[in-house]
Amino acid sequence: MKLYDEIITNWGTLIGECPVKSLPVTGEAVWEDAGNSNLILRSDMAYELGGSTASLPALGGTAVTDDVDLVPKDEILLVGPDLPEIKGDVPYARLAVARVKSQEMGEGNTLYNAIRKIEYVRYHVSPKGFMMRVSPLHERESVRVSREALSQGLDFEKVGNLMLESFHKNSKVEAVKLIFITHPDFPYNELKNEIRQAERITKTIDHILKNVMSDCKTCSLQEICDEVEGLRELHFKQ
Repeated sequence: MKLYDEIITNWGTLIGECPVKSLPVTGEAVWEDAGNSNLILRSDMAYELGGSTASLPALGGTAVTDDVDLVPKDEILLVGPDLPEIKGDVPYARLAVARVKSQEMGEGNTLYNAIRKIEYVRYHVSPKGFMMRVSPLHERESVRVSREALSQGLDFEKVGNLMLESFHKNSKVEAVKLIFITHPDFPYNELKNEIRQAERITKTIDHILKNVMSDCKTCSLQEICDEVEGLRELHFKQ
């Protein structure tokens, strides 16, 4: 499971350029999941993480690994101000690195679906007062934060622990490193390129499984297949 390890390392390099705060991991959620009722109107929000237009970065990325050195335990990291400290729209990124049981991830279509299932956790967790707005087409993941939730003590520690609980509903997940970024000077453009590369890797896995192209020399994805350790091996297995 080295498919995303270089991407994960690059994420860590970018994050290491800024001050990083480690938030407590409680082992259980202490904040309500609002489910489908988590609608926040503009009149009720305090601000948006990522803003309402494309002028502010709004990124979300997920990667998996089986390397315990990359994800030794559950962690919640924060780069930039916490929710109670933010006074207006700010740039935003959320990264999740899941350490998985590689022997249970399977091969072929099972592997692809297992990776997507971990990624899709973001669609199945909804912290009250923290309305995530995901647009894969525009490569954006922004968040509306309600004034009421902030007054009740909402912060990234509570959001992160609820997300960790959701990730661990998947028996293949052993540990997760969650990273929230709100720092105004973070290199978001570089991070966007790395997140885009991770998505290209996942799409290449699907491409290989569908056996769309048997001649590597004529395949449009040859470059990424050559670059990423494990993709070529997966291709030849198919």
